[in-house]
Amino acid sequence: MDIFDLLTLIGGLSLFLFGMNLMGQALERRAGENLRSLLGKLTGNKSVGLLTGLGITAVIQSSSATTVMVVGFVNSGLMTLRQAIHVIMGANIGTTVTAWVLSLAGIDSGNVLVKLLKPSSFTPILALIGIIFYMFCKDDRKKDTGMILLGFATLMFGMEEMSGAVSGLRDVPSFQSLFLVFQNPILGVLAGAVLTAIIQSSSASVGILQALAVTGQVSYGAAIPIIMGQNIGTCVTAMLSSVGANKNAKRAAMVHLSFNTIGTVVWLTVFSLLKGLLQPTFLEENASLFGIAVAHSVFNVLCTLLMLPLSGFLEKLVNLLVPDDAQPDVPSELDERLLYTPSIALERCQEVAIDLANTAVSALKESILCLTEHSKKLAASVRKKEKKTDYYEDILGTYLIKLSEKQISKADSEKAAKLLKIIGDYERIADHAVNLVESEEEMQSKGLSLTSAAVYEFQIIASAVHEIVDLSLSAFLSDDLKAASMVEPLEEVIDQMKEQMRTRHILRLQQGAYSIDTGFIWSDLLTNLERTADHCSNIAGCVIDMAHHNLNLHESLRSIRNDSEEFQRQFRAYVEKYRL
Repeated sequence: MDIFDLLTLIGGLSLFLFGMNLMGQALERRAGENLRSLLGKLTGNKSVGLLTGLGITAVIQSSSATTVMVVGFVNSGLMTLRQAIHVIMGANIGTTVTAWVLSLAGIDSGNVLVKLLKPSSFTPILALIGIIFYMFCKDDRKKDTGMILLGFATLMFGMEEMSGAVSGLRDVPSFQSLFLVFQNPILGVLAGAVLTAIIQSSSASVGILQALAVTGQVSYGAAIPIIMGQNIGTCVTAMLSSVGANKNAKRAAMVHLSFNTIGTVVWLTVFSLLKGLLQPTFLEENASLFGIAVAHSVFNVLCTLLMLPLSGFLEKLVNLLVPDDAQPDVPSELDERLLYTPSIALERCQEVAIDLANTAVSALKESILCLTEHSKKLAASVRKKEKKTDYYEDILGTYLIKLSEKQISKADSEKAAKLLKIIGDYERIADHAVNLVESEEEMQSKGLSLTSAAVYEFQIIASAVHEIVDLSLSAFLSDDLKAASMVEPLEEVIDQMKEQMRTRHILRLQQGAYSIDTGFIWSDLLTNLERTADHCSNIAGCVIDMAHHNLNLHESLRSIRNDSEEFQRQFRAYVEKYRL
């Protein structure tokens, strides 16, 4: 093996790792909705959690990424530690899919139909289809499909390059001696663990082992311990991701390490005993690509069969290894580990945004109630909820910007933009709720009160605001276009009501019905209610924008108004309903 073979090996390895990463990212984007569906089915049931972990890892081609995602879920309070255990077990089986795909490169037959199964035969065709999809299709899903095919072609080309570069090592005595050293199971485990820890992917390290197997110098006796060690090395990513996380998230990462370590120790012991007592001849045979894929799958399935009945013990073990602090952990609403899978991170953003919206609407309704009940408890609740919306807007805005920097689909990008727009409006609604409470407190502190006519008018406009916040909330939560279309005519009615009530207010002032101070407070009340309706209009307009893949809010609102027949019908109905 000369310097040029070494350069080819480095290039092949680089392409292999790049292709695996490219394909995994595109698969995640393409299957984003399915990933959300899989996670939505998570329960305490062992088999469901196991299949979920298996399915997700088979899609994104990385048990490390799945485990990091699980650590993020546990840290966010979305998943219990016991659920995480079963998902991690499934991830260990799902990661073996890559080795099976790579084993196709080992097909060797003169039969034309069999040769067509060899990646070098069909990869160029996949690459051609992939580049056509990627360069000439405008649909994001087709572009992602093209990227998957290109990633797979790059991966397989890198695999072929690595195999070709190392093929000359079959006649190098020092290389033969190296793998004779790995006949020692302990050294084999250490070698597999170190290699996988460096590249942080057991799938990739198994692929490298398969590439080395073409030299004919890798025996099953050396390959099996290396495969066992790879399962330990892949835990490094999850352990690093748990730094700074809460105790349960650290325990989830520790589950991954404990599961793989215990499984490796048990089966390595069994392997060493069988090797020493029975000395099976197949361990001296040269490992094939297919054989390595089989060994990888069998080992991970055996580890799962061993540990699945002991999931309760595993939970107790990690609780002992990572004990509780005096202060309980507080789950983090948005964990950056979820950014490994943007579609899941966006789903979590949606959940937090829904919480923000419900909190803001609740604060607004409580503030209106506070004006009639004069409750200090309600006032305190409104302020607490307003602070919560401030916090949510801050973390959501920062998180969504980070998410937008990832390679996400056009649909996910639009959803992120929608959330960024809407969370600001809901935060402002909560601000107006506090303003209403402050107006009520000012009236109480100054001993002021509204006339019965003003109270009657306030109840009417407050009812209209109640309805508009409910309509906009329904539009946001369910992408309800019917509810969204009803917001704008009601907002116009609230605007008119405000002007009418201001006129009546001036007449009452002229008649000396109440003081100037009361008049100022009355004006503030109307302004805050009217601006709340404006924010509801923005929310509904944004929902309509997203439905039409249009980010021009004002254009959407104009088009609603210009749809004169329906708009005018709804407008007249609301005028009649909230007649002063």
